[in-house]
Amino acid sequence: MAIYQDTIVVRSNGSRPSYHNVTEQVREIIAKSGIQNGMCVVQSPHTTCSVIFEEYVHDTDFNGDEFLQVDLNRILDRIIPREKTENMEYRYPGPKHVDFLMSLDDPQFPCDPATILNGDAHIRASFFGASETFILRDGKLLTGSVGYIYFIDWDQNRVRDRKCHVMVMGE
Repeated sequence: MAIYQDTIVVRSNGSRPSYHNVTEQVREIIAKSGIQNGMCVVQSPHTTCSVIFEEYVHDTDFNGDEFLQVDLNRILDRIIPREKTENMEYRYPGPKHVDFLMSLDDPQFPCDPATILNGDAHIRASFFGASETFILRDGKLLTGSVGYIYFIDWDQNRVRDRKCHVMVMGE
């Protein structure tokens, strides 16, 4: 059995959930791997991001978001509203967690408390999960004609680069 790994980097928009169609990049990684039959795992290492499998929709709004994404965002905004202030019903982040995050020496976590008002993003990511697994046959993803792979950054507090890990396993 062979294993091949690679990483896709995407940039979040920082003002609304960022959807990235990573299907072509995943297909390129599979081709580079040389693996014909096996599995492909697409995974986010970020706690406010998800990987989903969904139909590609040709119609978009003025932001460039596909209509299914717009519909999903509207539904999620009703049940998981954006955490815009510490005075909302969210308990996250607690004072100990704020102290921890403010002590990090990591450019991904700036010392700005406003950037951690993202309990909504953590909950959304928990609902959708961090990864998807796909079957490979004859070097191709078995995703059908309309199935695509999306990496989503639910965090709406700042622009940043996000990683999407891809591992291809098989023969």
